[in-house]
Amino acid sequence: MDSGSRTPPNHCTKVFLHRDYIDGTGIKFQNKFPSELEGKIERNQFEQTINTLNQMYVEAETLGGRTYCESCFACLTAYLAYLCMDTYYEKCLKKINRYIEEENKNVFVPRGLMLIDPVERGLRVLEICILNDTNRR
Repeated sequence: MDSGSRTPPNHCTKVFLHRDYIDGTGIKFQNKFPSELEGKIERNQFEQTINTLNQMYVEAETLGGRTYCESCFACLTAYLAYLCMDTYYEKCLKKINRYIEEENKNVFVPRGLMLIDPVERGLRVLEICILNDTNRR
């Protein structure tokens, strides 16, 4: 299977990390280590990846001068500016997608796992596919 592939195979076992709403409605995924991944990936590597993703989502949702200027420019151009440029949020989502692809290539796929970009699941869950699960029924 291509490590850069965006869609998992239909026959994989799926593990879902749900959103963590303890700190509010910002995008943050639970970093509790799922028992299904025991022996497939080290806990510290798993937590590092999840924590990095959570930090990237915090960065994407942070409002700053750049976001305000971007919004004012869009308003002044009757939002036609968005036809020729990506918003800061869209750029951050692309950066997150590249990070996920890199993590899949270097960490997850060699261990028989695959992260699925949460955008594909409506930012509701982070899906991890177990590609070569021998315990399947």
